[in-house]
Amino acid sequence: MGKIRRGGFVFLCWRGDHGPRHVHVYRRGRLLVRWDLEAEQPMKGKMTRRIREIVREPQAEGWL
Repeated sequence: MGKIRRGGFVFLCWRGDHGPRHVHVYRRGRLLVRWDLEAEQPMKGKMTRRIREIVREPQAEGWL
């Protein structure tokens, strides 16, 4: 996949990265959360409602 910018956040996800399938969420260059896309829970950091809502968009579009 690569990099997506939405709502002031940067979402990074790589094909071939270690499992489980996840996305790294950054803001101002700082990692906020590493989100497990399959279990829908944080692997590291804390997920806010706003970030979760923004993550749903690229998931629905097939980017993540």
